[in-house]
Amino acid sequence: MDNFYYAQFNPNSMELEDLIIKSGAVMFGDFTLASGKKSNYYISIKKAITNPVILKKIAESMAVYVKNEKISGIELGSVPIAVALALETNRPFVIVRKESKDHGTKDLVEGDVVKGEEIIVVEDVITTGGSVLRAVRILRDYGAVVKRVLVVVDREEGGRENLSKEGIELISLISVSSLLSRYR
Repeated sequence: MDNFYYAQFNPNSMELEDLIIKSGAVMFGDFTLASGKKSNYYISIKKAITNPVILKKIAESMAVYVKNEKISGIELGSVPIAVALALETNRPFVIVRKESKDHGTKDLVEGDVVKGEEIIVVEDVITTGGSVLRAVRILRDYGAVVKRVLVVVDREEGGRENLSKEGIELISLISVSSLLSRYR
């Protein structure tokens, strides 16, 4: 990594919100979210996590919340986060697919899930929580115990409340209200 690139994204001199903003991951315009909702802003954590400095900072920030759980990422967006967090914590991880493959094992989960083991689900951005709840249900169907979800950004649009109804705690590194307050 060249010095200019590293200097632009020095994790020691910038907080996670600053790194995400500087990466260009916060965009304004007309967007349709995964939940189907319309929004005048979009947060592309996928854009941010392609920068290894930001991905490492996210993993370091999340690591303090991981206990003895296995980690789970959801195809595609949170898989790099799950991998980075697994490397940071030396904990194993699994991947929840959006749909089963039409070949091979046709499993919805890649990796081993042992009945009764605790898994913490990681996600990049949560809006209503639909994608996360789908992943949680799949993991539970495989016998996992899922009590917590860890996200980079909470859009504060019902995700926390929807997860709470299922007995799941939401832990977010950044709230969208804090992130967007930097643009006012």
